[in-house]
Amino acid sequence: MDHQTTGQPSQASPASSFHWLSFAYQGLTEIPYDSILTQTDTLEVLDLSYNLLDENPALLGRLEKLSTLILDCNNYTAHVKFPYLPSVTAVCINKNKINNLPVFVEEIRRKFPNIKILSMMNNEAAPSYFNGGSLTQYKDYRLYVISQIPGLEILDDTEVLEKERAQARKTYRLQQSRLSGSKRREDSSRKYPDPVRRK
Repeated sequence: MDHQTTGQPSQASPASSFHWLSFAYQGLTEIPYDSILTQTDTLEVLDLSYNLLDENPALLGRLEKLSTLILDCNNYTAHVKFPYLPSVTAVCINKNKINNLPVFVEEIRRKFPNIKILSMMNNEAAPSYFNGGSLTQYKDYRLYVISQIPGLEILDDTEVLEKERAQARKTYRLQQSRLSGSKRREDSSRKYPDPVRRK
């Protein structure tokens, strides 16, 4: 049986399949680390949704087994700084204030290297029917995120298809090759300085 606790540390029995801690709908303006960090080596699912949070969740990096982080309906922006959490495979951050897709996706990609599920619906950076985005904008958004996080299996509420992966690689290949070409030229100029300056 799954063990869920709301607002207090869970006292899960050994038979529990995972440890779940929820602080949803509590009007929090700060992350309640006092309760959360009592479970650094057991907590797997943390739900902080429907609060007023906007602080960088730095201390969550102590949660060694955390696999799912739920931050729906808070005040997080694209500039949120997450701790490095290789154990996390699912992040839900729907209905926040994320409006810069490249900045946010880069943070997700670097801090959650094993992420499989990302849901960020109802953010300005994720155009869809929910917030007045067109079908073209929605498709472009999906392709960009998939191209940057190749291991993603579910984006928002939709499975990532192989044809989407192929299209994402094709769409963003030129941009990536241009970047790598610029870097190669820069490296070459460093490796082979102007002969006139050699002694």
